Amino acid sequence: MQRSPRCVLLAAALLPSVFFTSAAEPPISAARFAAQALPALPIEQPHDFRKAIETWTEPLRRDPTAKPSPDELALPEQGWTLAIPADAGPVLRQAAADFRDYLHRAMRVEVTLEAPASLTAWSGMSRAVVVGTRGRMPGCGESLTARKDYEIIVGPERVAVCGYDERGAMYGLYNLESRMSLREAPFLPRALNTVRHSLYGARMTLSGLGWMEWPDTYLSMIAHHGFDAIYASVYANPNGAIAGWPYSYMIRRQDPARMRDLIDRAARYGLDVYAPIMHHLDGTPENEAALRKLVRDNVTRFPEIRGYVLLIEGFDYERWPSWNRADIRKWIDAWTHGVAIAAEEMHKINPAIEVLPWDYNIDFRARSVDTKRYVIGRYPLDVIPLVTWENGKTFTRDGEEGYLKDYAINEVGPAEVSAGQIERARERGMKVFAKADTFASWQFGTFPYLPFPYQWHARYQQLEQHRIDGTMETWSYGFKPNWVAELRSWYSWSGAPPIDDLLKSIARREFGPGSEDLALNAWSHFSKAIALVPDTGPNMGTTNAIGSPLFFEQPKVRAIEVEHSWALPGIEAGGVRVSKYWPYAPERVILTPDFTNKTNAAARYASPFSLPVFNKYLLAAAAEMEKGLESYRRAALRAPSGKRRAAFREVLLAEQLQRMMRSDAAILEFEDLRLKLAKAAEAAEKTVILKRMAAIAREELGRTRAARDTQMRDSRLGYEWEQDYFYTPDVLAEKIRQLRGVLDHEIPAYSKKHGLNWQGMP
Repeated sequence: MQRSPRCVLLAAALLPSVFFTSAAEPPISAARFAAQALPALPIEQPHDFRKAIETWTEPLRRDPTAKPSPDELALPEQGWTLAIPADAGPVLRQAAADFRDYLHRAMRVEVTLEAPASLTAWSGMSRAVVVGTRGRMPGCGESLTARKDYEIIVGPERVAVCGYDERGAMYGLYNLESRMSLREAPFLPRALNTVRHSLYGARMTLSGLGWMEWPDTYLSMIAHHGFDAIYASVYANPNGAIAGWPYSYMIRRQDPARMRDLIDRAARYGLDVYAPIMHHLDGTPENEAALRKLVRDNVTRFPEIRGYVLLIEGFDYERWPSWNRADIRKWIDAWTHGVAIAAEEMHKINPAIEVLPWDYNIDFRARSVDTKRYVIGRYPLDVIPLVTWENGKTFTRDGEEGYLKDYAINEVGPAEVSAGQIERARERGMKVFAKADTFASWQFGTFPYLPFPYQWHARYQQLEQHRIDGTMETWSYGFKPNWVAELRSWYSWSGAPPIDDLLKSIARREFGPGSEDLALNAWSHFSKAIALVPDTGPNMGTTNAIGSPLFFEQPKVRAIEVEHSWALPGIEAGGVRVSKYWPYAPERVILTPDFTNKTNAAARYASPFSLPVFNKYLLAAAAEMEKGLESYRRAALRAPSGKRRAAFREVLLAEQLQRMMRSDAAILEFEDLRLKLAKAAEAAEKTVILKRMAAIAREELGRTRAARDTQMRDSRLGYEWEQDYFYTPDVLAEKIRQLRGVLDHEIPAYSKKHGLNWQGMP
């Protein structure tokens, strides 16, 4: 096989140069924007975003002032029909009902649903939207080649949608909806004649609402955003069998009846289901027999499940590979033998089942290219490797080299190990799936989506160039409806419009006409900003910095004390180790100092970068965000009244991202200074350090107040269902109290104790 290109497109090269703000227009500050935006937005309680999705109905999207151009066909308010074949299957019937409801609610267009016995005369039908498959519509769809492909033909009195299969027809209808929504009117180009080929055999997502939470409204949203599959449910066998260690005590067991209901409901929306197989391998004959039985039970009980993911986190061998580096290839041999057993049993029953082994926990740094290629070579040929797209990717800052530690978008990808695995799989004639984020990421795991469209687009291009066959596009942060996921849907089929054209349409819809350049300028700066960020771990930093306190002194333990008990030190909730000093989040997302002052927790966090370089680039990214925010705020304040609330929320989300970057740097600098203060000998040096720490705390206090104001108006923020909420308004209020304690009591007390010339603080 020809080697896929490994060069990574530089996102910055794709960014437009848009300049529009005159010198007479001073920048709009965050405070000035907040003064107008916050009073206009309703207060939300935690989980309100979930309720909104569960009860969602299509809103009115039609702009009453919109007029069709001579090159556009306008669907009239009445008089047209929507025709599907009389024997249409459930997917097409559901899609047609959804499309009819969309026209009614969003566009104020009423169509009559008809189901003729035949569509062979489709080309002669008048005042109709005709929808079917290529076999039912002669002369339409002849160039369609695979599932999910579709063709759209617009004529003077007719719109034809022809799918390779019923799913193709469904996605064609949903593309009509997308075009009308971007136009904010039931208008289509008169000369539209497009054939769109699906670029991916499968696109799957996890729930963004919670473990096994899949209401019908949500399933419909997922299909409308171009997904064709869901992954359900994390770390649980579909048939309810108990998972192996360490998951038997810390993960929910599946209810098979609930799984059956989900499979049936998802099918109505054209969504397949993928699921995990959880089994702890130990190499014994008894264990192998148990695995074979487990696989047979699941495949027999749920024959509709399209594929199974064999992730090392749950489908594992003895000890995790990170603990077996000395004999890693023996570990790989044993683990891939388990994969082969599972695949053998699945394919005895149904050869079409997709078996997706995922070697996530094997070292993904560039040094392990040969090891990761070895994994591919040990797979049986009838499985499809699921590679982790970007993790491990090498990048440099000021000559210092680091690597992506977890799902992130500051690098487009693929990682060196992933490129090597893709190449090896192609040499063996295998398909390749990728776990590849496309609109959200663990880099900011508590955000519903990340407004870095040019960086995302560069990743879409690389996925296409590497001919990835299928994708898992989220992990536990899951899918929540958003315009970046909408962008991704366009680029999951061939024939997508140029990126700037599509973004201008999105900007016009979100912010109103006349603000397109403002929005594109903002998105350009945001996309440049994320490319600067060095923080890629799943821990404190960009994931939870705004919810993490600043520790000046060692605080009292605020959870159960186990330092002197017979139990091992550490506190767990649901199997997750939680902080004893800040009982609102997992320990790993709180930067806890070494209060013995032997090690620098901040420097350890920044490693392998030095702390000055790490913080330099965090602050550079925040500064780049501010350049974009100046135009983003202006666009929102210019928005028509009907768009203003949504536009305000767009800006607040981007501001929260910037605050995370600044808070990340602040926490690390504060801890570094705390350690220097402990080792400082001279009073003058202590005073300088102390004043800087006070300044950092004051700035963080202001950020936390602003973050709380924002989170109170957007309940999506802070939520990620592995933990539910990492931070809520109550947590941020507690952080405000903690910072006030540092500023009002702890720092002055320290100053007095050490006889420093401390003038206090305002």
